[in-house]
Amino acid sequence: MSEPDEPSPPPASPSAFRRAKSAAMNDNVFDILEAGAPAGRVALADEGGRDMTRGELFGRARRIAGALVALGVAPGDRVAAQIDKFPDGVALYLGCLAAGAALLPLNVAYTGAELDHFLRDATPKLFLCRPSSLDAMRALGAAAGVARVESFGDGAGSFLALVEAAREIASVPRGAHDLAAILYTSGTTGRSKGAMITHDNLSSNARALVAAWRFTDSDVLIHALPIFHVHGLFVALNVALLSGARIDFQRKFDADAVVAALPRATCLMGVPTFYVRLLDHPGFTREAAAHMRLFVSGSAPLLAETHREFSARTGHAILERYGMTETGMIASNPYDGARVPGAVGFPLSGIAVRIADSEGRALADGETGVIEVRGPNVFKGYWNMPEKTAAEFRDGGWFVTGDVGTVGPDGHLRIVGRAKDLVISGGFNVYPKEIEEEIDALPGVLESAVIGLPHRDFGEGVTAIVVARPGATLDEAAILAAVAPRLAAFKRPKRALIVADLPRNAMGKVQKAELRRTHAGLYG
Repeated sequence: MSEPDEPSPPPASPSAFRRAKSAAMNDNVFDILEAGAPAGRVALADEGGRDMTRGELFGRARRIAGALVALGVAPGDRVAAQIDKFPDGVALYLGCLAAGAALLPLNVAYTGAELDHFLRDATPKLFLCRPSSLDAMRALGAAAGVARVESFGDGAGSFLALVEAAREIASVPRGAHDLAAILYTSGTTGRSKGAMITHDNLSSNARALVAAWRFTDSDVLIHALPIFHVHGLFVALNVALLSGARIDFQRKFDADAVVAALPRATCLMGVPTFYVRLLDHPGFTREAAAHMRLFVSGSAPLLAETHREFSARTGHAILERYGMTETGMIASNPYDGARVPGAVGFPLSGIAVRIADSEGRALADGETGVIEVRGPNVFKGYWNMPEKTAAEFRDGGWFVTGDVGTVGPDGHLRIVGRAKDLVISGGFNVYPKEIEEEIDALPGVLESAVIGLPHRDFGEGVTAIVVARPGATLDEAAILAAVAPRLAAFKRPKRALIVADLPRNAMGKVQKAELRRTHAGLYG
């Protein structure tokens, strides 16, 4: 894939461009997002139907910034937050930007041991937690050396009570490469790494997505994603705020609530699980989806069968895109033109993608290798891990994603799998996705995951973990026999284990490391 001519598309609107330019030497994402639309427009509506204008949202954020400064948070400091999803969580994100602090959003499912690592590593000046866990988090914070731990609630003495007494402050000027957030990767292959996300990473990606997905102030986005992850926190929020779109803010995904919201919405961003559950909902019909213009899927691979079934049901082709914590969004299926099941489309404007071998040599289209990416979306590096950062970048600024992919004759980028998930059986490389697609196409199969397990003769034995559709009965021998004629001998699974479900993380990604641990002794 060729290098782009332009580093990034223009801001979403002329007013955004003028106001962003007028803030000389200031690349603070807060100011760029605030300039996206007039203050009087509705920014978001919560589940109770209460509207919050952009002026109210950004004013609340400035007051939160004032409270942060009053607590001693200075530009460059980290603010950790493990909080439930509600509108003040959006204001907290914006308030951290306004104060020049870096937000450290934490999954609400993280355990004490995981939190201990993040707090010790990131050394936040302030840790905000759920009211119900305040005592436990204060003990944890004290042990990790965190100066202040406060409840993100509205009771007496809570952080939000301090916000009510705080004054609004002007946003702090920030440079393009100043830190805006630290997001920790899942850490399935080792210690979780803190990806340092800059203001330019966020603003450039938001502009590219607004242009690619044609967002305007006429859009209404259903937001049912968590806000501790790139997808819900940066992609959904930044795109909506930059374009002036209205956010239908739902605390979690509920198929009933999403179906009820469709007639007043235009867009939905979700993970594949969202779309599977919508297809199971009796009220999700072509008529219910008639008002929508765009369904976006990401954070985990979308099954081609789900793509086809969704299109047949609604007349809409789901737009699948590709990104990761360290880069934000990298590629997207086109808004106009074919959205190919199993492909993630083309690089976004300003972003270059190449397929390379293990030595960093670029490969020709049609060859399979590691996906490398370069552009303003690529993160600054891993917090406190200069050696790891250096190891993940090649000369010329190419970031090694660890994903394995190929570019087909149609120019579409396809993800084959993770490099760490590559199975080497008898000296041959086996890419799990190819086998998973064959198994997923069998009658009665809901989904599958192919992994390599220790094998005395082959090094790794190709192994399929298979989930049946509700009411279906699967047979291991029948699965193995069905795929055998379609796969080279070295690719054929040696076993096909039938299980009730596959382990997933909060964003729906199958946790293959857990499957490998669970079944490590299968071949003796």
